Amino acid sequence: MLLRLLPVLLSFSLALPVAAEQVAAPPVTLATSGTIAPPVTRPRARTEALPRMAWGRKTGTALWTRAALSALQGHASALADTVPRDIADWCPAYPQADAAQRRAFWAGFASALARYESGHRANAVGGGGLYHGLLQILPATAQGYGCTAQSGPDLQDGSANLSCGLRIMARTVARDGVIAQQGDRWRGVAADWGPMRDAAKRDQMQGWLSQQSYCRPLSTVRPQARPAGLRIAQSSEKG
Repeated sequence: MLLRLLPVLLSFSLALPVAAEQVAAPPVTLATSGTIAPPVTRPRARTEALPRMAWGRKTGTALWTRAALSALQGHASALADTVPRDIADWCPAYPQADAAQRRAFWAGFASALARYESGHRANAVGGGGLYHGLLQILPATAQGYGCTAQSGPDLQDGSANLSCGLRIMARTVARDGVIAQQGDRWRGVAADWGPMRDAAKRDQMQGWLSQQSYCRPLSTVRPQARPAGLRIAQSSEKG
């Protein structure tokens, strides 16, 4: 009987190491670089080119620019649909510009105005504690226009402040048809923001904006055609 069982026992004992290898197979390794790691998928960095703003490229300002452009595609979209009567003083290319260029102008305009209102300081508080943020907005005004940010601390968030300011401008510019004009009263953006009533500050803002690519006519941006008959002198240097 023992002799009959011997082949079975031998077969069983030989099978054990094979089963163990199948269960605990070692990880695949490379001779020089170690264990093969699974591929890691990383999100791609933002590569879109943002239009130039008066606050430059300081840390955090790209978020302000994106917030302004987003507002101009949403609740402040009326600005890009409007051609103010005095737009030639601010942005000569605006009447023929596409929607993206018009939004870039209004975002740039807000950034230029914020320079005089707050020095581009999101946490600025002025008027004895009355006005807040980049565009120095009164909380009561924000509430009256239905802004999301309606308190002083909320208006000290740069993105929220710009969103609120552009909401107000969309209403006043569409209503008055101008950016800044004085008649029986100040109209347009000048109805709510003091620097717009100062001729020197307006000139500074207009000068900066008119030099930006989104406000320059294509004839000043594209390369000029070579005059007929102009010959290019060949270099005498030998390579």
